[in-house]
Amino acid sequence: MRSLFSACACICLHFLLMCCQLQVFVAEENVDFRIHVENQTRARDDVSRKQLRLYQLYSRTSGKHIQLLVETDTFGSQVRIKGKETDFYLCMNRKGKLVGKPDGTSKECVFIEKVLENNYTALMSAKYSGWYIGFTKKGRPRKGPKTRENQQDVHFMKRSPKGIVELQKPFKYTTVTKRTKRLRPTNPS
Repeated sequence: MRSLFSACACICLHFLLMCCQLQVFVAEENVDFRIHVENQTRARDDVSRKQLRLYQLYSRTSGKHIQLLVETDTFGSQVRIKGKETDFYLCMNRKGKLVGKPDGTSKECVFIEKVLENNYTALMSAKYSGWYIGFTKKGRPRKGPKTRENQQDVHFMKRSPKGIVELQKPFKYTTVTKRTKRLRPTNPS
């Protein structure tokens, strides 16, 4: 009787452990990688090499192009946008107005690139969540509080300008070879 009881207890304990492991596996399957990217995007990355890209933004609403220089220095999609000809950074002030500043180090000058389901890109302010860069049909900027992700005014298509050379020097790879023995000086004795 006692051995039957201990066998049942062992089976129940084994079943309980399997259920706990199953819950852990189910929890790992439901992990959303977007949350990880968003968390890593918030942190500044001082170790990585700053990337510079030149491209044109095609506005879905106005049908016009803007040529921009985009700087990235984080994991993910935080960017600083600089006008190619003006050399000013695009920033969004506390009223939601788009302004140009000569120094783009403030949080107001950082935007998050969001690729939408329709393959357009939206640029959301990193400081003021939910405020986007947007233009009217006449090409005038819209204020951040009046923009939403689903509005056509904030949808842009990124295009590479024709005939533009690479802005940044390409990475140089070095080959590693086996070290050869150093020749030791011989003693003439």
